[in-house]
Amino acid sequence: MLTVDFIDDAEMIQPVHLEVLEKLLQFAADEEGIEEDAEVAVSFVSEEEIQSINKAYRDKDSVTDVISFALEEGEDEDFEMPDAPRVLGDIIICVKRAEEQSEEYGHSFERELGFLTVHGLLHLLGYDHMNEADEKKMFGRQDELLNAFGLTRD
Repeated sequence: MLTVDFIDDAEMIQPVHLEVLEKLLQFAADEEGIEEDAEVAVSFVSEEEIQSINKAYRDKDSVTDVISFALEEGEDEDFEMPDAPRVLGDIIICVKRAEEQSEEYGHSFERELGFLTVHGLLHLLGYDHMNEADEKKMFGRQDELLNAFGLTRD
């Protein structure tokens, strides 16, 4: 089972959105074969906060829509904590960018939040889009998960 911790620093996310995102993350984790107990944190932040994070950790002084920090990258596989859940990492979403993108792409805010959340989760699971082949694989998987869950483009 996936445990999701939501942190709404932007104070713009409705409880119904959190409920949908929690179900979506559980669905995606199941579809990705995560059978053990696992944890993920999802934070909703302002443009200023995500720009600061982007500059500090990615050396990019700009606003972005989502940033993920995988906690398993480069871990020593011999180190295990018995009975502790697998900690996947953090997903940080800029609410203002999600709103703008939902309008730009002509779909619901909820769908855009879902897209960004699944995008972040897939990064935590090792997907990336640094080249065309990886991008096609990752974005294809995102669409598969969102469509199967029922969070389609309007």
